[in-house]
Amino acid sequence: MLRNSFKYVNYSDLKKFSSDFKSVYNAPNESAARSELEKIKEKWGRKYPYAISNWENNWEDVSSFFQFSDDIRRIMYTTNIIEGLNRQYRKVRKTKSVFPSDSSLEKMLYLASGNVIKKWTQRYRNWDQVLNQMIVLYGDRITQYL
Repeated sequence: MLRNSFKYVNYSDLKKFSSDFKSVYNAPNESAARSELEKIKEKWGRKYPYAISNWENNWEDVSSFFQFSDDIRRIMYTTNIIEGLNRQYRKVRKTKSVFPSDSSLEKMLYLASGNVIKKWTQRYRNWDQVLNQMIVLYGDRITQYL
């Protein structure tokens, strides 16, 4: 959401705008985040109304983010893993530009996923706590893969 809002903010205000929004997505709960969004609306609403209204219109989707703990949220909004996976998919797809069928492309991406998973060695800070919280939230959906 924040990156999407940057499209509508002048470059000279970008750092101030993004630092003000940290209070929204780092808020401890949804009500605190909503009040922080109102403060930001008072400050930036006249200058960048569409950037703020974008958050308000999509608040239902954003608010579900606050049901998780800070540690889980930190992993969720860090998109490096997803971006790295997509980069590997593009790399594999570019080497062979034509696929005879959709299933052949799916098979190629499946094999590429296996190679990418082997390279995932980074350990996240407080991973043990995050894993315990995920097990409490999702139970068997997580434990079957441990």
